[in-house]
Amino acid sequence: MSSLKTTGLKAKKKSEFALHSQGRLSDYVTAIAYSPDGKTLAASSGAGEVVLYHGVGTLQVMSLQKVIGRSVDCLAFSQDGQFLAAGGQNEQVNIWRMHSEVPELIATLGNSAAWVDRLAWSPTQNLLAFSLGKYVQVWDAGSVNIAATLNFDTSSALDITWHPDGKRLSVSGYQGVKIWTADDWNDDPYLLTIPSASVAIAWSPDGKYIASGNLDRTITVLKWENPHPWVMRGFPGKIRQLNWSNVFTKAGAPLLASSSVEGIVIWEKQEDETLGWEGRVLAGHEATIQSIQFQPDSFLLASASADGSVCLWQKAKRQIQVLNGAPSGFSCLSWHPQGHQLAAGGQNGELLIWSTGLRGQGFGGNV
Repeated sequence: MSSLKTTGLKAKKKSEFALHSQGRLSDYVTAIAYSPDGKTLAASSGAGEVVLYHGVGTLQVMSLQKVIGRSVDCLAFSQDGQFLAAGGQNEQVNIWRMHSEVPELIATLGNSAAWVDRLAWSPTQNLLAFSLGKYVQVWDAGSVNIAATLNFDTSSALDITWHPDGKRLSVSGYQGVKIWTADDWNDDPYLLTIPSASVAIAWSPDGKYIASGNLDRTITVLKWENPHPWVMRGFPGKIRQLNWSNVFTKAGAPLLASSSVEGIVIWEKQEDETLGWEGRVLAGHEATIQSIQFQPDSFLLASASADGSVCLWQKAKRQIQVLNGAPSGFSCLSWHPQGHQLAAGGQNGELLIWSTGLRGQGFGGNV
């Protein structure tokens, strides 16, 4: 792994993104995530390393976990930035406390014969949910104990996400999505039935809608407490990625971006409830899309593909810029919390950060 280098390049226009920094991990970049304050970027690889990048100008590199020969598949910061969790093929979750200059490994969870490929922190408190085969465990950072063990039963947990208010935990898998209540983990979960399997789930930022991307090439969108969901059909393959904007249209709902194979469809709710959601296709990628994310407080959408390009879509309608730097393909991306930087990982270990002069400069720059 090499250090992350600052290029010093400037965007031609304030709204354009130019390469700011680049580096390399020893293998496929499996996940990247900014800390809530935007001052630290965490990255993990298929070789098992976990690395932190931080600073302004000349960026500093800190290794939290060395190459272990088994992939780290997921990582995330807690909502207050105090903790970083990483899980993977070694069947464990490592949790570091980030309060000092040298993060401290405070817990190692797991001990099951199952990979940990999904984890998610509560958006309101320091509760971490992570997958262990058919089970999901919830770890409480306050008590440093497991608060709940949830049985999905019909299959392995394929995705995990929290409701924005932190009061509900959603887990997807074969035949649907189960939603547990954090106030009483022993209570029977609500079940959103899916005829095949739910492979990706996402709550809208206002908590009104939950979207499920399904193995049978459909998307199900449920308005919470409404028993009749909308179902969108006609995709070329299973729905791999879902992401909501955190700004709203005139109809009072966010946009929903979905990806299937090399295609993106943007869903916009119509003001007339009976008309449901209208979709528009964004065409431009030539290989499987690995990640899609809306820029914070914007309808600007970024998409990373195995074709070696990251595309930026203005108002989730028109392609305005294509970013390169991973010839064998991109694997993941993450927006800076302030939106002025975009980071992406590559299939050969590339790590690239682009920035724009529109919202400030520097790794931890101010808006």
